[in-house]
Amino acid sequence: MLHLRAVSPVERTDDVLDTLTRHPGVTHVVLLRGAAVQPAGDVVEADVAREATDEVVASLCSLGVDRDGGVTLEVIDTALSDSADRAEESVPGDGADAVVWEELLSRTGEESKLNATFQAFLTIACLLTAVAVVTDSPVTLVGAMVVGPEFGPLAAIAVGLVLRRWDLVRRAGLALAVGFPLAMLVTAFGAWLGSFTELFDRDLALAGHQVDFVFEVGPFSLIVALLAGAAGMLSMTSAKSAALVGVFISVTTVPAAGFAAVAAVLGEWDICLRSVAQLAVNLVGVVVAAALVLTVRHRRGHVRDLGRPLARG
Repeated sequence: MLHLRAVSPVERTDDVLDTLTRHPGVTHVVLLRGAAVQPAGDVVEADVAREATDEVVASLCSLGVDRDGGVTLEVIDTALSDSADRAEESVPGDGADAVVWEELLSRTGEESKLNATFQAFLTIACLLTAVAVVTDSPVTLVGAMVVGPEFGPLAAIAVGLVLRRWDLVRRAGLALAVGFPLAMLVTAFGAWLGSFTELFDRDLALAGHQVDFVFEVGPFSLIVALLAGAAGMLSMTSAKSAALVGVFISVTTVPAAGFAAVAAVLGEWDICLRSVAQLAVNLVGVVVAAALVLTVRHRRGHVRDLGRPLARG
């Protein structure tokens, strides 16, 4: 279940209460008269079955609560209540399969921002790839995959395409278009510095690798990207988010970017171009699969117009 808190203008509180108490998927309704200070109003809290959340939130937004007050949602880890059990049983579907579109839009909107934190993680991931290449260390390469934050913007692009939220697509596209080249530039400088100071041997770096699969583009590159994109989006749209770590480890986006930078510094342009091709295949594959999963889930459920602009930051 999700915990809902609404800050309601006083004159609309009765309508908010009526909306919540009438819905079978809502329970534990609490009213705090005059408790809200900024913006001023009443505070109404309730626990909502995950399957009913979109419908309830849409009803509250139709009352203008999101404009003149506010609506927040929090995940409830444990709810010991017969009334909560009845609320979940009264709405069709399973909570783990329900998509809370407002939650998804908010989450991907936040993760698609081009900021210092995103750029730092992406750059560190590419630098870890460079270390993995020159030391022939698959373990370090896996570490780079886990650190990489690129799935957030990729998921955001998929959400934006399905919901036709072009502002989200633009924001996520900018994060990737600026983030990857900048991270690769820093990685190339690091590789040049390492080569110049003889920190690693160029011939050994170009010898047979356990990590050569990174730039070996083939049909399985696309297959893995499609499967990872589908798994990642299923994870983001359900209550089962642990699978995201597996997605990070399976997709060679960051490793391909880092490998391309190192290969360019060493003058191996064939490997560089193949790594860039691998990067492109993985990026496109993840977005396509994620968008297809969302399209299927979009058609199975009712989605209201999510037209409110994303918060800037």
